Amino acid sequence: MDLFSTETIKNILPFDGITNYHGIILNKNQCSFYYQKLMESIQFKNDEAIIFGKKIITKRKVAWYGESAYSYTYSKVTKTANIFTKELLELKEIVEKESGETFNSCLLNLYHSGEEGMAYHSDGEKMLKKDGAIGSLSLGAERKFSFKHKENKQRIDIVLENGSLLVMREGTQTNWLHRLPPTKKVRSPRINLTFRSIEL
Repeated sequence: MDLFSTETIKNILPFDGITNYHGIILNKNQCSFYYQKLMESIQFKNDEAIIFGKKIITKRKVAWYGESAYSYTYSKVTKTANIFTKELLELKEIVEKESGETFNSCLLNLYHSGEEGMAYHSDGEKMLKKDGAIGSLSLGAERKFSFKHKENKQRIDIVLENGSLLVMREGTQTNWLHRLPPTKKVRSPRINLTFRSIEL
């Protein structure tokens, strides 16, 4: 089967951007294996951000990994990358093969339950490759993911399944905001791996 056929992959945005939902790309055994390995090996820490001049420490935890120990700044906080683990390299290869893209870094988010989410934002940091793809791989709990157009406020919702891949491409960050809305219905953790291309 052609991975890039229109039957298996569709753009979920109606205009002003391309975001392809590839569906589930890992089987149940792979999901369980990588979820457990990442929980054991990744150096997750509470995220820090500067919002309206105040330092905010989030409940969700994050980890930053890459091909080398370069620095990355978002929300006015600079982080230095850990070196890719064996499992992250394996997942990167799977995501690259499925998406047809190449990545040199990964920002991981750990949401302990549905009560932890992320507000509307776009990934427009200067270090990110201009209009570069971001591959978002989900492990663990299913969560709703929302897009909102910056101008007309049209909203698109999608449920990200365990082992699924969402690839945000050209135009998405420029024209759309996205968020992970909190919910009390989900009580188990979710790991989100966002593979990115940093221009050094």
